[in-house]
Amino acid sequence: MRIGLLECDDVTGRFPHVEGGYREMFAALLPGFEFRYYASHAGQLPGSPTECDAWIATGSKHAVYEGHPWVEQLCGFIRNLKTTPFVGICFGHQLLAHALGGKVAKADQGWGIGVLPMDVLRQEPWMTPPKAQIRLQHSHQDQVQKLPHGAVLLGRSPHCEIAMYRVGETMLGIEGHPEFTVPFGDALIRSRVDRLGAERAQAALESLKTPTDAALVGEWIAGFVRARTYNEASATLKGALR
Repeated sequence: MRIGLLECDDVTGRFPHVEGGYREMFAALLPGFEFRYYASHAGQLPGSPTECDAWIATGSKHAVYEGHPWVEQLCGFIRNLKTTPFVGICFGHQLLAHALGGKVAKADQGWGIGVLPMDVLRQEPWMTPPKAQIRLQHSHQDQVQKLPHGAVLLGRSPHCEIAMYRVGETMLGIEGHPEFTVPFGDALIRSRVDRLGAERAQAALESLKTPTDAALVGEWIAGFVRARTYNEASATLKGALR
């Protein structure tokens, strides 16, 4: 099964002492999948929505509302996906809402940073094994503030009202970063101390010492993608046999 990774930023080599980037982190999060890579932030988009079996959009230092042409091109791609599964992580989560008519803006409460909790409001079959609260690394000052039409809110946290949601049966947005490693999260926080403030940055660094549910959320994403792809394949087969 092939996943197309829509890279919305390039973090490889940003921190010399941290190996790899989004490609390596997502490959570790989702073992057993084949990946194809698209430097979307550089204008490289897939030729067709069906070029891969599913799509994941990564985080980014950019904001979806800044007017970058590549962002609007990627929004058009998302709107044309139809039944191919899509998962947006952080910026990708915001991008999904932006593409489908939701609202994204800077949060009044400031940055969501470090390991933070999220309450699961609705347990779905692909959330296996289920868990009522999960903890993930976060790094964002923008948030989805209005869901697109037809979206179902799945997760909420004290720092983020819309932390996870689903649109239809094939699109999923998650604000947290299940793919982040501790060394990458540590380096990212340290690089933003001036923007975060010393006190918030130190608290975020301390939070990295606590366990997360990253591996579990990786299983959830895999379950979501596989279930949607299986359903699509079954529907196609049934149509061919009629």
